[in-house]
Amino acid sequence: MKEQRENFWSTPLTRSFIRSEDVKPPEMLIGYLIGPFGAMLSSGIFTSFLNKYFTDVLQLDTSFLSVLQVISTILIVAANLIVGQLIERTRCLAGKARPWVLLSALTMSVASLLMFIVPFESGTAKMVWIAIAYNLYYAVAYPIYNTANSTLIPVSTRNSQQRGTLASFTNIAGLGVMGVGSMIFPILVSNVMGNDQNMWFLVMLAIAIFSALTIFLQYKFTRERVTEESMVSGATEQNAAPPLGQQLKAVTGEKWWWVVILFYTVFQWAGGMKNGSMSYFCQWVIDATPLGGDWGVAQTLLSVMGAIPMAVAAVFVVPLANKFGKRNLCCIGMALGAVGGVIAGLGGSNIVPVAIGVALKCLGSSPACYLILAMLADVIDHIEFKSGIRTDGLTMSIYSSLMVASTPIMNAVFMAMLGSGYDAAAAAQTAAVQSTISVSYIWVETAAYVIDAILVLFFTVEKNLSAEQAEIQKRRQGAKETL
Repeated sequence: MKEQRENFWSTPLTRSFIRSEDVKPPEMLIGYLIGPFGAMLSSGIFTSFLNKYFTDVLQLDTSFLSVLQVISTILIVAANLIVGQLIERTRCLAGKARPWVLLSALTMSVASLLMFIVPFESGTAKMVWIAIAYNLYYAVAYPIYNTANSTLIPVSTRNSQQRGTLASFTNIAGLGVMGVGSMIFPILVSNVMGNDQNMWFLVMLAIAIFSALTIFLQYKFTRERVTEESMVSGATEQNAAPPLGQQLKAVTGEKWWWVVILFYTVFQWAGGMKNGSMSYFCQWVIDATPLGGDWGVAQTLLSVMGAIPMAVAAVFVVPLANKFGKRNLCCIGMALGAVGGVIAGLGGSNIVPVAIGVALKCLGSSPACYLILAMLADVIDHIEFKSGIRTDGLTMSIYSSLMVASTPIMNAVFMAMLGSGYDAAAAAQTAAVQSTISVSYIWVETAAYVIDAILVLFFTVEKNLSAEQAEIQKRRQGAKETL
């Protein structure tokens, strides 16, 4: 069996194109930008429009959607933790995360389509189908891809600056798909797709095919250099994954692990609330009269106003983080984002101050967006220095759980907040519904940024990281010499 696995992973189809010991542009661009962009494209669209598809196209009840997404979160978290341990126990020539990336080329593309087939007309059968399809995507396909994709950052290289660059590229891809979901897709929905289920299916079919191709390219243009360090011939016992209890003890006993996990939870879940309510805000709250009354154009404008500063920041975040530190840059960014949120909130339905506030808020969020995976990778190295074990799979499965669960949980909260007062067929929503939408889109995230600005002040793992990494390398070298 071992010989067969090695032969499979050494074939031209499965062999990596990356040979360099250093991370170079092809690996950055294809493995950590284009690949993740294609893989997460459907998720970016779902974040902004899945609720709207459910309520307006399939006409599903908001109570059902709220219950579905809360219950599904249990499966989502469990799936991410299971996948993390499977990754930790995977040992082959391709590494421990990349084989799961390859599997995702099939699972992500197929699962993303099922919610748009819906062969049933009756309410009960339709709800059962959606419940199954929803969980196949969020509790099976997405955990496999996202946990593996997140794990690639800490195992790609020991070079902290290169890891920061890779984390930045991966998060640019994530922001790019959110941009497509909030900039391009609104115009398609409002002017082309509408409530036509067949059009939704055709669009998602094209996206599924694109995702499968780009995920395969990501697999081919990545390499796990840190994993290769531990895969010394004959060191089977050393390479075995530590027991889950030992991993949990190592991570939960580290204060900096808790700081970065709490920071990310607050940041990501508040963003989930904002993203899930954005299309509702643009349709029912913002005054789109200056834009011809088209709410899709209004959403595109707000998305562009957020995307421009994020794109500009992509050039400067990593160099600034290398000079001033990830902690300091994220703290300043969160404070700036909170100021932008206040401006947007005070703007009410006036699109000009709202757009300015959104732009400042997105600029402030850029350090956290681009550096979170690098921050987690730094903590993983620190934990390895202290405990002698790697916790990539466990940490990244928890990270992935928080990311994936943010959408259904916050969508469920938003659906519950809307309640029976929301009427998709109405010409306008009540003042209470509009207020709920405004709080969800602007004020929840603004408060979260204030909390995160304070939290990140306690993140000081970078101070001795270089010396700790050097010590880890010495231990690795000593282990090799004793074999």
